[in-house]
Amino acid sequence: MATVREFRVGDGGSLVEAWRRSAPYDPVTPARFRNLVLLDPNFDPQGLRVAVEDDRVVGAAYAVRRTVAMVGDDLEPGMGWLPFFFVAPEARRQGVGGALLDSALGWLRGHGVGTVEFAGYTPNYVLPGLDAEAYPEARKLLEHKGFRTRYEAVAMDRSLVDYTMPDAVRERVAALTAEGYRFGTPTDDDLVELVALARDEFNPDWGRAIRECVTAGTPTDRIVCVREPGGVLVGWAQHEAYEGATERFGPFGVLETRRGTGLGKVLLHLTLERMRALGAHSAWFLWTGEKSAAGQLYLRTGFTVTRRFQVMRAALTD
Repeated sequence: MATVREFRVGDGGSLVEAWRRSAPYDPVTPARFRNLVLLDPNFDPQGLRVAVEDDRVVGAAYAVRRTVAMVGDDLEPGMGWLPFFFVAPEARRQGVGGALLDSALGWLRGHGVGTVEFAGYTPNYVLPGLDAEAYPEARKLLEHKGFRTRYEAVAMDRSLVDYTMPDAVRERVAALTAEGYRFGTPTDDDLVELVALARDEFNPDWGRAIRECVTAGTPTDRIVCVREPGGVLVGWAQHEAYEGATERFGPFGVLETRRGTGLGKVLLHLTLERMRALGAHSAWFLWTGEKSAAGQLYLRTGFTVTRRFQVMRAALTD
């Protein structure tokens, strides 16, 4: 019978190997596990609960809370996350999954956490939520432990093999340019304003993603910005912002006051054109609302839904 304990030095290799067998739709490499989990600024080895049998890792559940704020000094007290859990095939139906979740949730409860979300953790989420189609047993277990779906996020993909920018979009670029809008790659100085726009008007994690990807060496020509005739930065789109993945699109945003002008559609196509020029065969992203304005734009542009994720939450009680 497996026993559950905290993560220890030496567990990494066995944990990654067990993860690959347990979550075949979402395998992980040692480097990715290191970067997303072990080097996460909020990582606490006590929160990574590991199931061990005969000195082998057969499961894990990762619980995390903020000790480093995403914005200002907001540590989101009382909030915790469960970015992932898994049980190896040979250890299933023996109570290992339930024991792991109980241990992880108990650790969070002991740190004053009253609300837990699966998955939705930033900055280093593995997936935006649970793919219940791929992992139906995980859904049953989470629901048994009190998790309920808050909303659904979808991942989308679009082949770029046959991509060409539509004539209507080129005409719109020309018309907006004639009005005084300026599209282009941000300069180093522009990045200050871009990070502030993404952080303050959209999502703090987007500002972090822009800053960290450029610092890590991502070329700035992976970003397309637009300034209105008065010179104010009002939107951008990019790719290769996360983990150096050239074919991963986003983040992407246009100020609400400038929506309805076609800027979002233009920025999306300008970025897809750059991706195709780099040799990308597809564009994909993990997280949007299918019914949202952005989701509808993606669908009209030829993206299709490839996965659905349930973003789930539970209230912890004594």
